[in-house]
Amino acid sequence: MAAANANRLGSIFLFFSLFAATVTAENGPVEDGYWQERQAAAIKTAQESVDPNPEKVTEEFNANVGQLVMGQNSTRRSLRGFKRYNGPCRATNPIDACWRCDRNWADNRQKIVDCVQGFGKKTTGGKGGPIYTVVDGSDDDIVDPKPGTLRHAVIQKGPLWIIFAYSMVIRLQQELMVTSDKTIDGRGANVVIAFGGGITLQYVNNIIIMNLHIKDIVTKPGGSLRDSVDHVGLRTRSDGDGISLFGASNVWIDHVSMSRCDDGLIDAIMASTAITISNSHFTDHNDVMLFGASNSHSQDKIMQVTVAFNHFGQGLIQRMPRCRFGFFHVVNNDYTHWIMYAIGGNMNPTIISQGNRFLAPHTSSSKEVTKREYTEKAEWKNWNWISQGDLMVDGAYFIESGNPNAAKSAKLDMMPFKPGMLAPILTKFAGALECFVGKPC
Repeated sequence: MAAANANRLGSIFLFFSLFAATVTAENGPVEDGYWQERQAAAIKTAQESVDPNPEKVTEEFNANVGQLVMGQNSTRRSLRGFKRYNGPCRATNPIDACWRCDRNWADNRQKIVDCVQGFGKKTTGGKGGPIYTVVDGSDDDIVDPKPGTLRHAVIQKGPLWIIFAYSMVIRLQQELMVTSDKTIDGRGANVVIAFGGGITLQYVNNIIIMNLHIKDIVTKPGGSLRDSVDHVGLRTRSDGDGISLFGASNVWIDHVSMSRCDDGLIDAIMASTAITISNSHFTDHNDVMLFGASNSHSQDKIMQVTVAFNHFGQGLIQRMPRCRFGFFHVVNNDYTHWIMYAIGGNMNPTIISQGNRFLAPHTSSSKEVTKREYTEKAEWKNWNWISQGDLMVDGAYFIESGNPNAAKSAKLDMMPFKPGMLAPILTKFAGALECFVGKPC
């Protein structure tokens, strides 16, 4: 991804500086200052979105999980949840418990805004806006999108809650440029974005992406593309990420199933921050998540990401996630497959791993969960990489470093239980859900 971004970013200046004549190669040549204005607004929002006490956010998250789990029985699944579960509704983590067992969820779709936790907790998506129903799965015109298509929906001005009239496979002709204050809500339909471009969140704020299948995303050559109602720009070649965050803030990605993209499944770069990725299922991929694309992008120090209740499943190799700079809370995930490593990074990121289950591969050389890349121990020994309450299976081990108290908050105490044993329960329903109107989801 780093090499690809070097090509895409071209002559980008430091993220927190003023720009002169051009935007990055990412956006093509500037015609009217449009992207400078978008970037300036994104910088301001990102700075305002950074939590000054990230440790407190991790503790608040843990407290909420503890309250829910302590109130449930101890019934466990073995290794993996059921995608076609036929029993009574069971919401096994606090995000799901907020909405999933309400049979009238379709009458109050925007209720989920109250459910997000972690660093993306201020995300509102399209709350307060009208419902836009996608009735056409085509993507034939990317300069003048057809009304009723997903591409037409995501470029509209103002808050918008986007739903789907029926199940569909959408093959995007180019990357899908989403504007601020949007929710893409796939509940109630089987929505698959595949075999084309991915979703791009560039210099935007307040985005919810929920209940989608995203797979087999490929690179696209670029060209003229409408990225808002009143602007058509020239895009360069896209990388082939499933979901790409570029200077985006207040983003919540929930209950997505993702696999087999040309580049990353989810990449967040260029000072993207205030992000929660939850309840999702990832399979069959090499570079799963990249948070920070370059050692030179020190603006990523403001990046704050929560990765929670996800299942990292079959066919995964590495980067779950791979981090630079920033603060990352990796909590209550179930890691049942990796080939090289699970969590890695460089450039002194803070990584707090809590209550995850790590099931090591059979290869003896790959049992270490962590990987510090391109850095000597004399340097990385001071990085705060902490493991608390994680369950290590089949020889998995996490090499800690830095301050052992880095995860503790002065205001909230740790929950007094070892939640790693409960990761299979908490992630039982990870991935896109089969939701039917009038029934619990």
